Amino acid sequence: MKNQSLPVRIAFAVVPILVSLLVTALLIILVGADPTKVVSKLWSGAFADLASISNVINFWIPLTLASIGLVVTFTAGLWNIGVEGQILMGALFASGVALHWQIPAPFLVPVEIMVAMLGGALWALLVGALKVYLGVHEIFGGVALNALANVIAITLITGPWRGTTGGNSRGTPTFPTDAILPPISADLNVSLLAFIIVIVVVVVIWLALRGTRWGLQLKATGKNARSALLLGVPTDRSTLSAFVVCGLIAGIAGSYRVLFTFQNLRPLVSGGIGFLALLVVLLISMRVLWVPIITLIFALLLGGSAKLKIDLKLDASLVGVMQDTIVLIVLLFNGLRQRIQERRQQIDHPKPTSITATVENQRIIGDTTE
Repeated sequence: MKNQSLPVRIAFAVVPILVSLLVTALLIILVGADPTKVVSKLWSGAFADLASISNVINFWIPLTLASIGLVVTFTAGLWNIGVEGQILMGALFASGVALHWQIPAPFLVPVEIMVAMLGGALWALLVGALKVYLGVHEIFGGVALNALANVIAITLITGPWRGTTGGNSRGTPTFPTDAILPPISADLNVSLLAFIIVIVVVVVIWLALRGTRWGLQLKATGKNARSALLLGVPTDRSTLSAFVVCGLIAGIAGSYRVLFTFQNLRPLVSGGIGFLALLVVLLISMRVLWVPIITLIFALLLGGSAKLKIDLKLDASLVGVMQDTIVLIVLLFNGLRQRIQERRQQIDHPKPTSITATVENQRIIGDTTE
């Protein structure tokens, strides 16, 4: 809200967070727990040792990638619910390379990641093609393709990829050592390569959406596709490109889940990261540089949730309730802010009445004839 004072803008940013914390504290009290103890256990569970910190970062990496990909499609006005399937297809493609391709060790991991990007992009492009050429809304197409991707994964795991040793209905055999992303150290079990990729992706997407023709076309398409088309923006191409870019990034997230987190392919390997990423994007309202911060907060909450169940005898799903509450309240305040902005614009720039418009038109005509 550029036409409002700085204190008002700060208030709209801070007050929803404070209200969310208050509501969350009340929910914790209602389940019979002490809010201060819950916060303390969440903090200690996330930062207890290097292993806990590693778990937080290992969840933050794919969540941030999925969220950045969704920022692209949301900018184009697309509800890419199919990101969950795109993560899974990236995992499937990377697993196929890890299990069956014979590639020299230095090149194997880069090839796995690139093939995973291809898998995610193809699955996302399918959603886009259904929307652009057949008129299937991306929500319905995405949900259907999510289910289909999961069926394909289960079929491969229980069938041709089950293997003779180490495989079962719960997962494929463990990948060869050369096919797995190496950790930074034995204590800090995090992939440095994946961490660098996340930073690069965040910067590249931020720059692309902020200062390129492609980014402007996506924004125009997202604001009003019909008007953008009349102004010469290739809306269909923008839509398809948004899906492809999101799929490329989601594919990287899927490859990380199988090449590092689990080191094999298993059903539902995406772990709901795509759906959680949707909440992240709703929360940050497509501001790219906020994504790593919000995803880190979500990863910290999930990383410390085990302590709630062990030490306080609380269900770990309480963390999910807390996350959803924060997102809901922030969305409500964003809606209120938008409504206030629209009301102020109507006051500052009122639409002319029919009588006023007629008089103005007559004056213009009279000036022209003279």
